[in-house]
Amino acid sequence: MESTSKRKPTILIITPEITYLPEGMGNFTESFGAKAGGLADVSATLVQHLHDQGADVHVALPNYKQMFHRDVQDQFNNTYDTLSKSLDKKRIHLAEDSIFYRRENVYSSTENHRISVAFQREVINNIIPVVKPDLVHCNDWMTGLIPAAAKSLGIKSLFTVHNIHSERMMLAEMEDRGIDVLEFWQNLYYEQTPTDFEWTRHHNPCNFLASGLFAASHVNAVSQTFLEEIVNGYHDFVPACIENELAAKYHANKATGIINAPDPSFDPENDVLLKHHFNVKTHVKGKAKNKEALQKLLGLEVDKNAPLFLWPSRLDSMQKGCQLLAEILYKITAKYHKENLQIAIIAEGDYKPHFENIVNIHQLHHRVAVSNFTEEASHLGYAASDFMLMPSRFEPCGLPQMICQKYGAIPIVHDTGGIHDTVENLNYEKTEGNGFSFKDYNTDGLEWAVDEAVHFHKLDAAFKNKVISRIMTESAKRFNHVNTAKEYIQTYEAILGESIT
Repeated sequence: MESTSKRKPTILIITPEITYLPEGMGNFTESFGAKAGGLADVSATLVQHLHDQGADVHVALPNYKQMFHRDVQDQFNNTYDTLSKSLDKKRIHLAEDSIFYRRENVYSSTENHRISVAFQREVINNIIPVVKPDLVHCNDWMTGLIPAAAKSLGIKSLFTVHNIHSERMMLAEMEDRGIDVLEFWQNLYYEQTPTDFEWTRHHNPCNFLASGLFAASHVNAVSQTFLEEIVNGYHDFVPACIENELAAKYHANKATGIINAPDPSFDPENDVLLKHHFNVKTHVKGKAKNKEALQKLLGLEVDKNAPLFLWPSRLDSMQKGCQLLAEILYKITAKYHKENLQIAIIAEGDYKPHFENIVNIHQLHHRVAVSNFTEEASHLGYAASDFMLMPSRFEPCGLPQMICQKYGAIPIVHDTGGIHDTVENLNYEKTEGNGFSFKDYNTDGLEWAVDEAVHFHKLDAAFKNKVISRIMTESAKRFNHVNTAKEYIQTYEAILGESIT
């Protein structure tokens, strides 16, 4: 008897980076990994979750042969053929261009234009025609042309904005690099209103990120609050074209926010970079051991009772608010001299010399450590600290404020963007909240939050430990990639108007 089951919609996830691919998608999938940031983790978990749910999911990514450990062409071909034959339907689609083959990093300081166009050319010309997807999911400016091409083919799209950075290019240059823009040029976004094709292709730059927003069926930012901040004009650094296109989608009910989640490796019970593991029940002893280890590593005074504050974010004065901490650093260390307040700065960035100078001038070496970033020191910092400092001026999503909670460290944050969506002020009476959040972006706000943290540190140990256990438990349930993937699946289904599993 002939089956009457309906065909599942085909989803094509297009990403320049991914941490891993599910084993069930074929042999050797553990080799197909290339990561530069959080996008790789989100992409990997989303694909994993879709695959586990039985969705018809495909992935397009550049063929980073060197990063995929495919240094010998014959070896690569043999492995890839084996992978393809192991599947009922080939689901991993590698964009081919020599610019990808010998790369050691996903992105480049000089070649991102070429990398982006080569990737999109292969997706548009060779991958979409083979996969014939019902929906394409594109990520950031590196894939900003694809929703326009998909729209011309009647294919729906989701465009995710992880970062507001964009690039521009003339249509003529895209054509020179193999993209037939004539087929979809009217779906792209330009600096000026486009008139005829010939004038536009030579004189009117196309904006990649704005094009993705303009052409997509639906867009999402990586937090609802950051999306609304852009729509309402809160951030003067957001280009007008990006603000306007996001606002247009938002007011048409075609824009939402979906929070990212930390990498699963951030787990104090199983963290491979920790010597002293702990969980909700053992966090008191576990964190004490890690605190001692970090204090010894960074040259801080070994003191299990010292309130220890961690700065884990890059020292970027434009976004991360490090100048706020610099302005009050000596003041708070002097104010809480008896408590032996300590600060561990484990980060890189342009503001690092300022902290080093403050430490040297005031001889704070046993109270404040300014350390180079390493993964090992960063993980140890989360495991050792009592509090985490994140006074960002703006934050599209943010991960440290979620990671620290999993390790029993309480976030001290400025109430903005993705931080607003993930940190609520502690309310002892109602047994709720997970951090100390200040509204006004200034030193008074940060100092108030530090005061609140020290007050909490002095509370009865049993009560304090109960609060920390609750925060650890709630954060593990709340901030994970399964929840993030579910939200993306719901968005896919809303766009398509049908179930994908």
